[in-house]
Amino acid sequence: MRRVCGLMLFCFGAGMAILLFIPATIVTILFIIGCLVLGYNLFCC
Repeated sequence: MRRVCGLMLFCFGAGMAILLFIPATIVTILFIIGCLVLGYNLFCC
């Protein structure tokens, strides 16, 4: 179950990275990085 949640968060973070082409605030960038890191840790660890 942790792997599924990790993959979901990682893909969500990667999809949110598309927002980098739209003017983004620092909060959006921190949210993207947080999702990617949390998803990676849940999936791989």
